[in-house]
Amino acid sequence: MNNASAALKVAAGLFLTIALITIVVVLFISAQEATKTAQNNFSGIQKELDQTQYAVYDNTNISGSQVVSSLRKFKDQGSFGIQVVTGKNPSGIWYFHQVNNTASVDSTDYGSVSKDAASGSFSDALEQSSNNYINPTGTFKSEVIRDKSNVVRALVFRQN
Repeated sequence: MNNASAALKVAAGLFLTIALITIVVVLFISAQEATKTAQNNFSGIQKELDQTQYAVYDNTNISGSQVVSSLRKFKDQGSFGIQVVTGKNPSGIWYFHQVNNTASVDSTDYGSVSKDAASGSFSDALEQSSNNYINPTGTFKSEVIRDKSNVVRALVFRQN
């Protein structure tokens, strides 16, 4: 009888151990799926926040000082360009990278970043005698240029 009791205790302990391990595995798998879902949601929110920094410039009127601030803000932004069209330079000047905004919006070339270097210099934007001078009190109509993948590639500012 003593052996049967010991065997039952061992079997009960083994059963409880297996049940506990099963519960831990199920909880771990559930937590892993929740973590993946949370990461995907966070990634989506991060992309939305990344795009909101350009929302200020989407078909709005801004001051020349805001244009100069945007030149400072986006100067280290990878494949990105800013075109500024002033009253003295109606063809405009590109800063950082030149982006194709002359092709049809439906074209695959629209929004593509050119390998040609942009010719705008920040010092010219601040020099009053330059044709590329950005008047801080002037008003500019802004436009956001996106490529076919809906990635923001450029900002265009046209002086009113």
